[in-house]
Amino acid sequence: MKIAMVGSGYVGLVSGACFADFGHDVVCIDKDQSKVDRLRDGIMPIYEPGLDALVDSNVKAGRLSFTTDLAEGIRGASAIFIAVGTPSRRGDGHADLSFVYAVAQEVGESLSGDAVVVTKSTVPVGTGDEVERIIAETGCQHRVAVVSNPEFLREGAAIGDFKRPDRIVIGAEDDFGREVMREVYRPLFLNEAPILFTGRRSSELIKYAANAFLATKITFINEMADLCEKVGANVQDVSRGIGMDNRIGPKFLHAGPGYGGSCFPKDTLALLKTAEDYDSPVRIVEAVAKVNESRKRAMGRKVIESLGGVEAARGKKAALLGLTFKPNTDDMRDSPAIAIAQALTDAGVNVAAYDPEGMELAKPLMPKVVMCDDPYAAIEGADAVAIVTEWDAFRALDLDRVKELANAPVIVDLRNIYRPDDMRAKGFTYTSIGRP
Repeated sequence: MKIAMVGSGYVGLVSGACFADFGHDVVCIDKDQSKVDRLRDGIMPIYEPGLDALVDSNVKAGRLSFTTDLAEGIRGASAIFIAVGTPSRRGDGHADLSFVYAVAQEVGESLSGDAVVVTKSTVPVGTGDEVERIIAETGCQHRVAVVSNPEFLREGAAIGDFKRPDRIVIGAEDDFGREVMREVYRPLFLNEAPILFTGRRSSELIKYAANAFLATKITFINEMADLCEKVGANVQDVSRGIGMDNRIGPKFLHAGPGYGGSCFPKDTLALLKTAEDYDSPVRIVEAVAKVNESRKRAMGRKVIESLGGVEAARGKKAALLGLTFKPNTDDMRDSPAIAIAQALTDAGVNVAAYDPEGMELAKPLMPKVVMCDDPYAAIEGADAVAIVTEWDAFRALDLDRVKELANAPVIVDLRNIYRPDDMRAKGFTYTSIGRP
């Protein structure tokens, strides 16, 4: 089957490469000529483990290609996926659907045969109805089914998530759409991957509801961590204790500096706007979004306290280890590190930082932060070292070297990757999240 993937960003490129690896003939389409040129040269626009090798092998096998020409790219395609960005709209925070609708218009004008048009982008409820209307109004004479197929890819583990999904959600309104999507995902049918067919609007809402629920779990355990610090309990024990309940589960119960990334902040906000439009408020999600935003800057204040407080911190140096919102990605979108760095520089603290993959994208977001070549360069002369992202590279630091290089043996572990007793035995003043 020929598949066209419109948009070669994170979702489009990973999905297109994986579909090609299943044996489909895939064309990835992007308006950015320089991006297409780089992809043809094997240069990835994002960091995702294993993606470069996957793209390279399928390009060489002739199953994966790249173009800027949408009309040519979708010619003969049975399924056309829309995988363009839906960023938060300036002003009201709703999802900006202008790219999705522009693709729908161009697809309607360019179709040369029957096809299923699939919204892979994360879109609010009712978007598929509008895509269907736009295509119909172009005068397209071919049979078109508009389907919702949300993605559930974790950055840093996207290829595995695509090939071994915990579920595939397909929202279709007719048999034509359902049959084509069955053929698209036939390789995963053979692996008995759970596939849920729903109506289109239910499928669109599933993605937002799932992300809002996960964001709620993260925010809940972060607030429990704050309470643990007040009462002398250990949030890791609390997390294990509640996570052993099968109704709750252990995932997303790791206390930290707050959630970030391309999905949770944007999707919770878009869900709130949709609920507002339909006069059906989701007050729990409102609280989650508010608490998460305030938490990030509170983590900056935690580092300032380790420097002796606001007055004492001015002129001192803090080292930030990890800048991306999570490890194994270069994604800086809504990363807690941004707010933490801002809080520190606002307090007059000199900040140095190191991240294995994210520094190029971090530089314009943190103009006052000095980017260093390795963690020890950032630590040199620091009055406090803050672990912000739990990269594996930070889990086994040479602590003797850290003590040698730092101006003071102070570590603020915002990811709880070290044991408090071990750190104190090593002579560090050690602060973590939700632990006595």
